[in-house]
Amino acid sequence: MHLTLQQMRLFEAVARHHSFTRAAEELHLTQPAVSIQLKRLEENAGVRLFEHMGKRLFLTPSGHAVHAACLDVLGRLRSLDDALDDIRETVRGPLDLAVVTSAKYFIPHYLGAFIGTHPEVIPRLTVTNRTRVIERLADNRDDFVIMGQVPPELDVRAYPFLDNLLMIVAHPSHRLAGRTGIPLAALAEERMLVRERGSGTRMALERMLADHGATIRPYMELGSTEAIKQGVMANLGLSILPRRSMELELETSRLITLDIDGFPLLRQWNVVHLSGKTLSKVARTFLESLLAGGPGLAMGQNHFS
Repeated sequence: MHLTLQQMRLFEAVARHHSFTRAAEELHLTQPAVSIQLKRLEENAGVRLFEHMGKRLFLTPSGHAVHAACLDVLGRLRSLDDALDDIRETVRGPLDLAVVTSAKYFIPHYLGAFIGTHPEVIPRLTVTNRTRVIERLADNRDDFVIMGQVPPELDVRAYPFLDNLLMIVAHPSHRLAGRTGIPLAALAEERMLVRERGSGTRMALERMLADHGATIRPYMELGSTEAIKQGVMANLGLSILPRRSMELELETSRLITLDIDGFPLLRQWNVVHLSGKTLSKVARTFLESLLAGGPGLAMGQNHFS
């Protein structure tokens, strides 16, 4: 067989996702391009590598054999690349990060500072919701993921590197503006805008309420931090948001924070990878920079461990 490295990478991605479409998205190709390459691979092998059962895609026995070989070859190449990285003095190569949507407000600042110091690093940043980030973490698709609450169901290494203050926010004209010592139970009387189920911010709020025997009735469920901010600025209700996601809105008084008992909640942002993962020189250097505070970052006080 005359397999190309590109065909191996494509085959591995399709086998992992059980989907041509998702493999194409990951590798920034069109779905027809992936299909054509793997059709050529099947023709070269002289056997079927995939089979469809209903709407699902599975490997044939021959496909499993080719998949094992691809994993072996690609793994050896990654090990070779890591070994060469350790020999080189220059920090260079790709850095793959996946972050939950709320982290998009500060991670680019870290990346900008890091690339300023190491200009031969090629950053690849994926911003998505918590569910997708956990999927990417489980599939080992990135060097690191950045998230708040670490999934307990996965065997991971997590490094806290930054405070995550969660605050109750409102429109400046809200009736509770300016009041102090507002009881937590008062939230039950308010229209609350919340993230989708599974969101780390929503989970933190629900845990806080449950610990104090309080409840809320979500008024609207929105799929992003940006949508939540716009809803609060439109005076549709209150919400809970990370401080770092609304610096500009607070500075310009388009949003205010409320003095609710028990708030702000102090959580941590974590950089996470699977336990046992071998980190490249680029990944190790970025982690060291992150835990040291990120050179040149000026976004408030950091918290490291």
